[in-house]
Amino acid sequence: SLRDMPATFSVNLCLFYTSARPFLTAPECPPLGLESLKVKDDQLRASSFKRRGLGPHRGRLNIQSGTEDGDIYDGAWCAQYRDKKQWLEVDARQPTRFTGVILQGRNSIWSWDVVYSYKVQFSNDTLVWKPCMNGTEEAVFEGNKDAETPVLALFNTSTVARYIRINPQSWYENGTQGSICLRAEVLGCALPDPNNIYAWQTEPEGSKDKLDFRHHNYKEMRKLMKSVNDACPDITRIYSIGKSYTGLKLYVMEISDNPGKHELGEPEFRYVAGMHGNEVLGRELLLNLMQYMCEEYKRGDQRVVRLVKDTRIHLLPSMNPDGYELAFKKGSELSGWALGRYSYEGIDMNSNFADLNSGMWTAIELETDQSKLINHYFPIPEYYTSEEAFVASETRAVISWMQNIPFVLSANLHGGELVVTYPYDMTRDWAPREHTPTADESFFRWLATAYASTNRVMSNPDRRPCHNKDFLRYNNIINGADWHNVPGSMNDFSYLHTNCFEVTVELSCDKFPHASELPIEWENNRESLLIYMEQVHRGIKGVVRDKDTGAGIMDAIIKIEDLDHHIRSASDGDYWRLLNPGEYRVTATAEGYLSSSRTCQVMYDYYPTICDFHLTKMPLQRLKDILAKGGKIPKDLQLRLRQLRMRKGGE
Repeated sequence: SLRDMPATFSVNLCLFYTSARPFLTAPECPPLGLESLKVKDDQLRASSFKRRGLGPHRGRLNIQSGTEDGDIYDGAWCAQYRDKKQWLEVDARQPTRFTGVILQGRNSIWSWDVVYSYKVQFSNDTLVWKPCMNGTEEAVFEGNKDAETPVLALFNTSTVARYIRINPQSWYENGTQGSICLRAEVLGCALPDPNNIYAWQTEPEGSKDKLDFRHHNYKEMRKLMKSVNDACPDITRIYSIGKSYTGLKLYVMEISDNPGKHELGEPEFRYVAGMHGNEVLGRELLLNLMQYMCEEYKRGDQRVVRLVKDTRIHLLPSMNPDGYELAFKKGSELSGWALGRYSYEGIDMNSNFADLNSGMWTAIELETDQSKLINHYFPIPEYYTSEEAFVASETRAVISWMQNIPFVLSANLHGGELVVTYPYDMTRDWAPREHTPTADESFFRWLATAYASTNRVMSNPDRRPCHNKDFLRYNNIINGADWHNVPGSMNDFSYLHTNCFEVTVELSCDKFPHASELPIEWENNRESLLIYMEQVHRGIKGVVRDKDTGAGIMDAIIKIEDLDHHIRSASDGDYWRLLNPGEYRVTATAEGYLSSSRTCQVMYDYYPTICDFHLTKMPLQRLKDILAKGGKIPKDLQLRLRQLRMRKGGE
């Protein structure tokens, strides 16, 4: 048994091959978790390091540096000395069958450092080290030719040990320029532990939910969505909102007790994932969510049943399917930080929506009559709608979708960090970063907190920062513009052009988690995904009707006193206004009608406060409508018109 092995024991020395290309068969063993932070900082040691910001804890695959060289968030482990005795060591904390290493250069704006070749050694006690062999010689592995492309070295024969060292042999040097710097991931399988010797190292269990936990390419995603629709035909519907540049359909799963139609008073909710094709966790979580809601609805779970009956839910798992297919072909560890991020045409959809902020702020500065300013439903500039505009077909499809359905609440799922950001995403004076709040700052903070505080990883006070910013200091939520300036974001566009409030959720440090991590990621996010959807029922809702006919009034404007952002009623006259608990003075106005105001109290309950309005037509408008239909003028209208004429004659 392993317990009886001598401390210096190490089995099977390795032959090898290296590749920057995808392997034909996936490696048997998953990554230990340097990139995903499953491997903790105290499991990483090094022979030396230049400074804390370049310590062994920074030697993680795809870790991103800060904008400053010299801070505590640099982009690699860098040895203090330039000789062949330097090493980065990983402690797997239990006997592990090591099957390979992935190497990357240093991430930095200012420095270019890569390791060209390296050796690997193994140990069970850190005292005696056995080299990885290639026949009778020590194996020398091919490293990197550039700083960002991950290069895989798979061992043809695996090795069992507890510790592994990466020992650079050659690196970029140009006089005094060039240091030994690297980022790495190690592939390995923990050995079975029947005697529970390493119980303290037991990994958290996966998920009790029986869902399809794996990465789904376009065909597999379509197949899974169809299987959910087949299993729950009464509450699901699949539809497409358009196509990607290469012709892949942008499929949406609708979940509702009456799929296919908007029900009066029922709010519309959306989740969008995969705007950046290589940020894949959101896609898998939405596929998990549709499976989960179907199964739980059939099982009679009251929480899910209530969500389905009270809400019309739309899930878009892949906004950028072209980018995803690129990243998927490389695989989770080899796609790097940016492959698949952009559309097929090279467009970053995260900043591809119409910039409505600039026009709004210019108008505020130039307009002397504040009553002429608008604060919602900002029109899209003409230049943006022209065929020459550099706008992705995927972006246009989503904009059309947003205009056709009266969405109330949304979240845009990203990856590569652990934080929830809320509008505005664009700074007012093009500063690199500056807190830039909307009129609904307090409610946006509530929304962001609802997700972040229920997410198992974000809410862990002991977690370490992902890359170069410690969001724990902000309780894992931040105003988007206070992080970095993003003109043309979907969040800002949604808030300024439609009624819909939207936040961005950065789901994980690792943009493309290994398939083995998907069950735990589902557990981390399941409660957050559900609780965030439930927030669509906060605030007030109602129907604005014509007092005489009872018909709903479309495009009625709903104003909240002291809140400089209005919303409008949908085609049937129904509206939803997201608000924190409190007392509000609400006014409804519509063209051709007299305005009406009332006080509405928002409670802490799950359900919104009903706040209906019955508007009276202005006398002249009412007269025009009656005469157009050839009707008789009622006595109350005759009296009202006479009063108006007398008032006018007396002026």
